[in-house]
Amino acid sequence: MSGTSLKPPLMITMGDPAGIGPEIIAAAVRLRPSLLQQVVVAGDVPTLQRALDITRHLHGADAVKVQPVDALSSWPAPTPGHLTVVQACERAGPVPWGHVSATAGRMAAECIGWAARAALSGQARAVVTAPIHKEAFAAAGIEHPGHTEYLQALAAAHLGVPVEQVPVRMMLSAPGLRTVLLSIHVSLREALRAVTQEQILQTLHITVAHFGRLGWPQIRIAVAGLNPHAGEGGLFGREEMETIAPAVAQAQARGWSVSGPYAPDTVFMRARQGEFDVVLAMYHDQGLIPVKLLGLDDGVNTTLGLPFVRTSPDHGTAFDLAGTARASPSSLLAAIELADHATG
Repeated sequence: MSGTSLKPPLMITMGDPAGIGPEIIAAAVRLRPSLLQQVVVAGDVPTLQRALDITRHLHGADAVKVQPVDALSSWPAPTPGHLTVVQACERAGPVPWGHVSATAGRMAAECIGWAARAALSGQARAVVTAPIHKEAFAAAGIEHPGHTEYLQALAAAHLGVPVEQVPVRMMLSAPGLRTVLLSIHVSLREALRAVTQEQILQTLHITVAHFGRLGWPQIRIAVAGLNPHAGEGGLFGREEMETIAPAVAQAQARGWSVSGPYAPDTVFMRARQGEFDVVLAMYHDQGLIPVKLLGLDDGVNTTLGLPFVRTSPDHGTAFDLAGTARASPSSLLAAIELADHATG
C-alpha cells in the first residue's frame, strides 16, 4: 500500500467480537504500522483496546492505542501510533471470547451497517469485513445468512430499489486462482435449480463489469460444468448441453472472453496454470474447495455487484483461537491490499 494520502479511508469492520476479528485487525496494524494512516475500524472501542492489549507482545510491534472518533468528518488526521475506531455499535463492552451470543451478533451487524453506510455515502472508499459467526447473526434476529446478503440488502435500501435489482456474487481468490460462485448460501438442491441460462449470464455480466472497472475488460473466464466430466456428452447429465453451453455462446456473442463448460475436476488446475483468469463455479462448494485447499492464509472474498468495494478474509471466526493472539492476520492483510488496489 502507498503512504499517507488524502483519499477516504478503508473501513474495516471488527466482525464478531467473540472471535478473532478484533485481534487480527490489531495484529495487522502492529505488523504494518502504515495502515494506521489509512484505515478506520467500525467496531467497539473496548473490544479493540482488548485486542491491542493481547497482541502487544508481537515481535517488533510498536505501541498502539485506540483513537475513538464519532464520525469521519475529521479524516485524514489520525494521530500517529493510534488506531482510529468508530463506536459503530451499542457499547456492550468486550464479550467473552469463543461463545455464540445474540449480543455479539448484534454488535457485528451494527458495525457492518455503519461501514456500509460510510461507503455508500462516499466517506469510505471500501469496506473490509472481519469474520462474523452466522449462528450469532441469526440469534440477534438478522434475517440474512451472511455478509454478502446483508450488504446486498443494505445497498438496495440505500438506493431505494428492491434487493433483486442489486444482484451480487461472491468471488474467492487465492494465489493463482480466482473463482466466482453462481449461487451462494443455499442448499445444494436449491443451487442446482439456480443453474439457468439467465443466472449464468447475469453472473458473467457482473464479473466482466467488475474487472472492467479495474481496467481489465478482457478477463478470461472459464465456465465449469455441473456434472462429472462436464456431462460427458449427455451421459452424466444434460445441463452442460442444454443450459451452460448456450449461455456461454450468448456471452461470446456479447464479445466477452468466456469459454466452457469444462470438466470441473480439472478446470481449476488449468486456471492455476495460467490458462484462465477466473473460473465460474456452478455452486458454492465446487468453487470454495479448491480455493481453500490452496490455503486460508492468503485467501480473499470479494463481493461483486455492490456499489462499493467489499473484501474479506477467507476464513471464519475461529472461536478456538480467539483471545490467544495466535490467529494469523495474513488473509486480512491480503483483503486490505486487494481493496486498496481496487480503489487506488
